[in-house]
Amino acid sequence: MTVFIVDDSRIMRNLVKNYFTDLDFGRCEFMEADNGEDAFRLVQNRPVDLVFLDWNMPKMSGIDFLKQVRKIDAFKHLPIIMVTSEISKNNVIEALKNGATDYIIKPIDEKIFKEKILKVLKK
Repeated sequence: MTVFIVDDSRIMRNLVKNYFTDLDFGRCEFMEADNGEDAFRLVQNRPVDLVFLDWNMPKMSGIDFLKQVRKIDAFKHLPIIMVTSEISKNNVIEALKNGATDYIIKPIDEKIFKEKILKVLKK
């Protein structure tokens, strides 16, 4: 399984990586990007199975990345989980309308993180 973590904070990327690793899905490879523009380029050149995506990033926001990725047929069903401090109901709705698979609010609660990941990966 290849997991792509897109967040401008190295601390958050490491936290997501550690929480995901604790779920013990076996061999897992991680890719990382610290902005939406690099993430968009990378996701088109290397297959991934799951994306964790921050909203607020330089060069291209997470919501713009999401909109662009969902325009590509190959990524219509790629699980993309927003992991962000954007907590307004309107932002959650916007992300889900634009194809986010799920939404996790920062600071990340480890129990909620694990529940949502298990739910997403069972689909």
